[in-house]
Amino acid sequence: MANDPTGEPVVPLDPSWPKMSLADATAALTAPGAPFEMEVVPVRGIPTRVWKNAPHDLGELLDLSRTHDGRLFTILDDERISYAANWRATAAFARALQAMGVGPGDRVAFAMRNLPEWPMVFFAITTIGAIAVPLNAWWTGAELAYGIRDSGSKIVIVDGERYERLREHRAMLPDVERWIVARGAGAVADTTALEEIVGAPASWAALPGDDRPRIAIDSDDAAAIFYTSGTTGQPKGALGTHRNMMTNILSGGFSGARSFLRRGEPVPEPQPRTILTVIPMFHVTACSAMLMGAMAGGNTTIFMRKWDAVRAMEIIEREQVNVTGGVPTIAWQLIEHPDRANYDLSSLEAIAYGGAPSAPELVRRIYEEFGALPGNGWGMTETMATVTSHSSEDYLNRPTSAGPPVAVADLEIRAEDGVTVLPVGTVGELWARGPMIVMGYWNKPEATAETFVDGWVRTGDLARLDGEGFLYIVDRAKDMVLRGGENIYSSEVENVLYDHPAVTDCAVIGIPHRTLGEEPAAIVHLAPGTTATEVELQDWVRARLAAFKVPVAIRFAADTLPRNANGKILKKDLKALFADRESAAA
Repeated sequence: MANDPTGEPVVPLDPSWPKMSLADATAALTAPGAPFEMEVVPVRGIPTRVWKNAPHDLGELLDLSRTHDGRLFTILDDERISYAANWRATAAFARALQAMGVGPGDRVAFAMRNLPEWPMVFFAITTIGAIAVPLNAWWTGAELAYGIRDSGSKIVIVDGERYERLREHRAMLPDVERWIVARGAGAVADTTALEEIVGAPASWAALPGDDRPRIAIDSDDAAAIFYTSGTTGQPKGALGTHRNMMTNILSGGFSGARSFLRRGEPVPEPQPRTILTVIPMFHVTACSAMLMGAMAGGNTTIFMRKWDAVRAMEIIEREQVNVTGGVPTIAWQLIEHPDRANYDLSSLEAIAYGGAPSAPELVRRIYEEFGALPGNGWGMTETMATVTSHSSEDYLNRPTSAGPPVAVADLEIRAEDGVTVLPVGTVGELWARGPMIVMGYWNKPEATAETFVDGWVRTGDLARLDGEGFLYIVDRAKDMVLRGGENIYSSEVENVLYDHPAVTDCAVIGIPHRTLGEEPAAIVHLAPGTTATEVELQDWVRARLAAFKVPVAIRFAADTLPRNANGKILKKDLKALFADRESAAA
């Protein structure tokens, strides 16, 4: 097997692994009549390879979820909601939305923390052909108002906390016909309590078992608008389809099955899992990748009001959680917590994450200390989540990779002209194609034309592919530091810093220099009980990378670094830490 020359395996592997090549595993899983069989269909006029057996639309998936009946669907603290109860509430709320005049193509915005109401609202909107607009629950009132106004939503559904943020902005949203508030502190003028329509979650099981509304939906109809993270400029609404979201179900299953074949084992029948979901549901990873698979497979999803490592370990032990993750910081906090030995975490089978680079050391420690398999992958809001998936021995063997693409996806590395495809191993801009690519940006034709080209999305990520098709994200194009004509990929320096035993979170950014243009600088967060100095960390990098890549300054953060809802570090917010050097460089 051709191992990536820049990344050695982090744990010793069976010398006979892999028992099957990627190509052979893919051929076996996608053969005619196999569960992951593919076919080519026109998507927006472009022949596209798709999963033949994916559910047709979100309504069909909702019906499938009903077959899980009494199995627990969601857990939040003492609230435990079954699949049957969720189906009844979703059907009831869908009928109520239709009675309010909501129909195909209408936008319905909603913003709330991870609650049992969240998936109920999402499916009620989308299964009547309307377009769900899940807004970032971390946004301010003004930002939420922007999303409501930009999407042209006629109904807004929020929890009590989000309503308080939006209250003063209501006058600027005259096109909103109805405001619905969940878990409000009390009666609010000119709003409807969600509980008046479907009751509190604890009462959903007693709702009538009437059928859900049935309307004709095409797989390529619009289903949801997810706003990009908006690290620069105003967020753009990525308009996703039913097919986009259904694709993730089989993409996740395919990736898991591929790992078994690579190991030389038969693919087992899927079994429901218990998942601790700590990333926001308004992010495509949680909604499109995780929730869709949970609905199909009968998984139990556990929500937390707020991330807390001790609380998470209590939940993992009590509920026998099989899978958790989100961003690398969460995994690090579980590993490094001084009280970890007090909890039985042996039920964990996998810890998966994305949204930020992870150190090879983290991959190894997940495997060795939890006995769990690490997992990551690559996707973006514009791909409605999964394009590549990386787990098990493949991840242990290539710890700096984001994995190979799923069978229905294609990747290319292109030159700056956006046309020339570069050779294997060459760094360029990553382009992706497949049935997971969204329709475009809502009401932004120029940005859509620039980003989406003939079925491909130009990602803005600098990356390379190895000879077997494994993807390596090198940097965001805008995050690359250009020092005197030399390219410095921030992820390369970050990976070296992560290898230091004291570093659990870090970011490398460019700071201005009068003659060189930019120089690299770093911000690090140290593990509890450890110490490191700026000089020590600079020497650590200098021993492993070229001198021009060594951060000229390192600042220490008392807490983990600020991130947006997608898990990406907000590097623009960190530049102020180097204001003294910037003024000196002027």
